[in-house]
Amino acid sequence: MSESASKELLGLYGIPFAAERNVASVELAIAAAEEIGYPVVIKLCGDKIAHKTERGLVRLGLADAVAAQSAATELLKQARADDGAVTLLVAPMISGSRELIAGMFTDPQFGKTVMLGVGGIYTEALGDVVFRTLPLRGGDVESMLADLKLSKVFGSFRNMAAIDARSLRTVFAGIESATTADHRIKSIDINPLIVDNDGRVVGVDCLVEISDEVASDNEVLVALARRPAVIDDEHFRALFEPAGVVVVGASSHPGKFGFVSLHNILAGGYEGNIFGTNLQSEQVLGIQTVPSVVELPSDGVDLAFVCTPASANMQILRDCAARGIRAAFISSAGYRDGGVEGRLAEDALVAVANELGILLIGPNGQGVVSTPARLCAQIVAPNPPRGGIAVGSQSGNFVSSFLNYSRQTNVGISRAVSAGNAAQVTVGDLLDFYSRDDETKVSLAYIEGIEDGRALLERMSRAAAAKPLVVVKGGATASGARAAASHTGSLASNDSVFDGVCRQYGITRAASVEQAFDVAATFATQPLPRGNRTVVVTTVGGWGVVTTDAIGRDGHLQMLSLPKDLEEQLNDLLPPRWSKNNPIDCAGGETRDTIPEILDIVARHEQVDAIIYLGIGIQSNQARLMRDGRFYPDHGLERIVNYHERQDERFAQAAHLASQTYDKPILTATELSVADPENAGARAVRASGRLCYASGDRAAVALSHIYRYAKFRGVAK
Repeated sequence: MSESASKELLGLYGIPFAAERNVASVELAIAAAEEIGYPVVIKLCGDKIAHKTERGLVRLGLADAVAAQSAATELLKQARADDGAVTLLVAPMISGSRELIAGMFTDPQFGKTVMLGVGGIYTEALGDVVFRTLPLRGGDVESMLADLKLSKVFGSFRNMAAIDARSLRTVFAGIESATTADHRIKSIDINPLIVDNDGRVVGVDCLVEISDEVASDNEVLVALARRPAVIDDEHFRALFEPAGVVVVGASSHPGKFGFVSLHNILAGGYEGNIFGTNLQSEQVLGIQTVPSVVELPSDGVDLAFVCTPASANMQILRDCAARGIRAAFISSAGYRDGGVEGRLAEDALVAVANELGILLIGPNGQGVVSTPARLCAQIVAPNPPRGGIAVGSQSGNFVSSFLNYSRQTNVGISRAVSAGNAAQVTVGDLLDFYSRDDETKVSLAYIEGIEDGRALLERMSRAAAAKPLVVVKGGATASGARAAASHTGSLASNDSVFDGVCRQYGITRAASVEQAFDVAATFATQPLPRGNRTVVVTTVGGWGVVTTDAIGRDGHLQMLSLPKDLEEQLNDLLPPRWSKNNPIDCAGGETRDTIPEILDIVARHEQVDAIIYLGIGIQSNQARLMRDGRFYPDHGLERIVNYHERQDERFAQAAHLASQTYDKPILTATELSVADPENAGARAVRASGRLCYASGDRAAVALSHIYRYAKFRGVAK
């Protein structure tokens, strides 16, 4: 649509635009300028002219009739044959040094999506834009503004008022209303959206794209109607807490999946019924196999772990249904990964599973873990300790990575599934179940390709509303939607839109696999903070400074200025040289009871929301050197080694106790958790059931994430 027609349309929905005139001649342009009042802007306008600035079709700051006449004449001469019918748009010159862009486009995965960014001629160069999906929720507009890198420019700035939030909400309410009323609207650009010195916003340029081919949001959701009815809690219980398991294709060869999976089930201590099928009826690891699933008992088996060639699996599913088996994990390859024929075979396999009422995981997956059932049905290691983190991943390797981190840190797993090709059950379906699972405190997901963004969004948003959800996404640099004439679409990518979705629905997005586990472990082992006021307690000065820097960079946490009464209490415990500030640097003044007393006093204070404790393990590190030296255990070394190690154990227990007593997060960090995992301090933190962070920086990042989720849930200010 032309600029004038675009403004006319959006003006019907309350979006504020500058008064203007659309005229056909130089003479009428001069008359319009006289009526509006100088200075004015004149633009060449037409239905086929998208970006006028790039073509030099805008004249600014025209101060009188002579300037207006000259500009109008030049602009008409610049019209091209392919522009079609053109007009001159005359508008007042709006003053304001701050500019935004607001818009909407139709994302191929998530549907109607709005954007806010720093506008004007530098929009693409700066790329400072954020996204949210429609419908908008309360607070979304304010959170978009806060997420801009240059957000401070739109606060009170150089004698200019902060942006009027109500005025900005009006713009997005109008965009949403127009989009809802007419599904033909493909994209909307309002650029620039000028912020005047009083903070009000007014649209100066605008473009609306219309397409009869754009699907409605209901059509975008069409995949939801195809969800198989078998994905319910009863079938997930068959997967995670089966009365019995059969390994289909059990093998006596220790290098084959049919051997490894049976071995891992047995070695993991699963106490339900265990069966195997083998065409030769071999005995495998003490299990007498049978030739076929149909020869199994008619009850007592809920889960089939299938290690057979793809060609056999259709009949195996039918045999499983005949024996009352309600869940099947397919490890077989040769489906979607095998080209067009493989994709057709996969679709047929899902159709049969749906027909039979079998929950199907895979194919091409690595396995399923359910620690409450002591079930480790995997073709790979490891078997993690029991805990509250549930894992769902499109990559089997990352399931293994998360389970390895669990073993390393002793922060346990409740459930874990490698979804493989996710032909029937997707990662989103797993997250949906985890949100209702009493064994799970936090869900942890790795996502790569997104085939049905709206379905994934529905499940992730529901999951995050119930309990924390941590996501790490691969393919972050892949380009996404593009719209030929739309700034909004051209600035969007799969990753930036996904990031907006996460922020909008309280989904915790991690920057790396390591960070994802750190954050999930924090959710699983720490209470949510009730605010962002953070205190760093340290016996290692440098780490205190670096951690404080990390908190400062974060922008969400706040280093608390020590209240006077807290400072006075600490004066009684520490030597005069202590920092008398936050971070609380003990300056080498720790005695036997200093750290436990400090942690208790600080955690007790009503203005403290969270603590990061640094320096544990230093005494035990010296103890290790003494223990390994040639003088141990003589010269009193055995006694001092035991004392040092007991002290670090007490400090870890004190942090745990203070956190429990005052229901506040206390995060303990030391590089020794990685450098020397058997250090008594790091080991004692693990024994308390909490994560011992590898650095103060990583602790600060994790704390920031759980604070933001606590704020989303209304737990924190």
